[in-house]
Amino acid sequence: MHAFDVLGDPVRRRILELLAEGERSAGDVSGVISAEFGISQPAVSQHLRVLRDAGFAVVRADGTRRLYAVDAAPLREVDAWLDRFRGFWTPHLDALATEIARGKRARREQDDDPGSHP
Repeated sequence: MHAFDVLGDPVRRRILELLAEGERSAGDVSGVISAEFGISQPAVSQHLRVLRDAGFAVVRADGTRRLYAVDAAPLREVDAWLDRFRGFWTPHLDALATEIARGKRARREQDDDPGSHP
């Protein structure tokens, strides 16, 4: 399965967000996902399996629990693919950062000017 096929599903993206916060048990993931998306535990297990089979997640046994964590390797591949397109948005983000900094500086200067307060 192609990385974007895996990441195209909102449930799998949310699971990855949870796993990015740290290792989680399958039960914990299932509880959060079931509450947010209204899907069953077996459906969550299927999504975890897809993530594991595609290499986005790793699992380890801890007694009777299965603990899942993010495997960053496929995400690095996605990042490398996206790198070709960063030139389309990076200059716009840089310009936005410049405008935000100008606005902050102008507000500071206005706050520092004793004549600007009533």
